[in-house]
Amino acid sequence: MPQFKGGEEKRVEFLSKKIKYPKAAKKAKIGGMSYITFVVEKDGSISDVKVLKPNAGCPPCDEEAIRVTKLMPKWIPGEQDGKKVRVQFNMPLKFTPKQ
Repeated sequence: MPQFKGGEEKRVEFLSKKIKYPKAAKKAKIGGMSYITFVVEKDGSISDVKVLKPNAGCPPCDEEAIRVTKLMPKWIPGEQDGKKVRVQFNMPLKFTPKQ
């Protein structure tokens, strides 16, 4: 499986720093889960970023999840039988309104 450079902790840290809570969602105090899918290419780059399961309660959150996913640096690519391969990766992102 592909890995974010630095591991899961660094991935979460990167996303926390880069996500900008949508203003409309913040004002309305809405959030929820956005499920994103993307491909980690053989060179570790990210492609084919899409919403896997829409966030019914917060469509602007889906847009932000796509934006921040596209900002991710190259990953360590997945391998199969010693060869680098393209791997589809699914990632949930939770949006919680701040009080």
